[in-house]
Amino acid sequence: MNEKEELKESEIKPIKEETAGLASAEAGESPAPVPPTGGREPGGEQKGPRFVSAVWAWLRAVVPGLALCVAIAVPSWFLGKLVPVIGSAVFAIVIGMVIAFFRRPQWLERGIKFSSKKILQASIVFLGFNMNFYTVVQVGKDSLLIILSTIATALVVSFVLSKLMKIPSVVGTLVGVGSSVCGGSAIAATAPVIRAKDGDVATAISVIFLFNVIAAFTFPALGTALGLSDTGFGMWAGTAVNDTSSVVAAGNSWASMHGSDVALNYATIVKLTRTLAIIPITLVLAIFVGVRAKRTANGGEAAGAGFSFVKIFPWFVLFFLAAAIVNTWAFPAMGVPSGVSSFLSEAGKFMIAVAMAAIGLNTNVIKLVKSGGKPILLGFVCWVCIAGVSLGVQSALGIL
Repeated sequence: MNEKEELKESEIKPIKEETAGLASAEAGESPAPVPPTGGREPGGEQKGPRFVSAVWAWLRAVVPGLALCVAIAVPSWFLGKLVPVIGSAVFAIVIGMVIAFFRRPQWLERGIKFSSKKILQASIVFLGFNMNFYTVVQVGKDSLLIILSTIATALVVSFVLSKLMKIPSVVGTLVGVGSSVCGGSAIAATAPVIRAKDGDVATAISVIFLFNVIAAFTFPALGTALGLSDTGFGMWAGTAVNDTSSVVAAGNSWASMHGSDVALNYATIVKLTRTLAIIPITLVLAIFVGVRAKRTANGGEAAGAGFSFVKIFPWFVLFFLAAAIVNTWAFPAMGVPSGVSSFLSEAGKFMIAVAMAAIGLNTNVIKLVKSGGKPILLGFVCWVCIAGVSLGVQSALGIL
């Protein structure tokens, strides 16, 4: 090899190595170490600088888009506080959708994608700090049957109607889970498990938001007309209204109308209990998606052969559960102030706003409008069925 060839090789080799490290960083992994060669890197002395270089390159690629999403989330957060019926997540996705009409530079895309996936998963973990297992046990005897009935109703209705109306199964699943469990949080937890696209998430969020607003304004009047008790209305709102903010809004309206906070407190407790269904639902969906993927890969062969549960398991769900356990037992044992749990939970909600901003930025509004009629009808039918089943089970149990 002559001098020119040696020089060319010495210039190209570091570029290849750094490119490999950057590719690993994109996958969320540490760059693979490159073994020393030619005596130029004895003992791996250059490994540290190369790792730092790869991390710096990854940060330069991700931070600009992430910063844009945070910039959208901040005003959305304050708007959500001013108008809790709508919530910060909806404001964030709407602002993102508006900005998406304008052309943006390519160097923002990595950070936007990171926000819509990884920040979304992290937000669910932080929401676990709002869970208390003692509360779940306390109200479980009264609410568990109703919660299971409404969840089963929504999932079955969404599955059947999505088939009949030829709605994509991913959208049908998101609408069903969002309607039955806890609105945007359930959609956020389920989306990465079933590999939903940003457009699918935006459609489901829009459908859930529509009926959140309707429920917040109509449920107190309907409950009064039906002659519900405070406990009955709290149970009804906690099981039939999709999102936590709208549950609280409906409970507040009832409290103002009837001069009692019983319904508000009960609705909130039932809603938090219902939120725990995120865990079994996402686990079941993860197994289903993995088995289906295995069958497709093997041309219909048995799914059990070589099935890797580790690869498809939604590990962030376990971290969500761990956060709830810490909040219930570890924090009190260590004397951690309750404000810490509130802060972590609020941080999770803000991260959802960041993720929703990213999803809005990746949403094609024109396509959403064209394909939104059927999902809206699906959401409406799920909502009516859930409300009806909740009242029916309560009536049978003598709670109303």
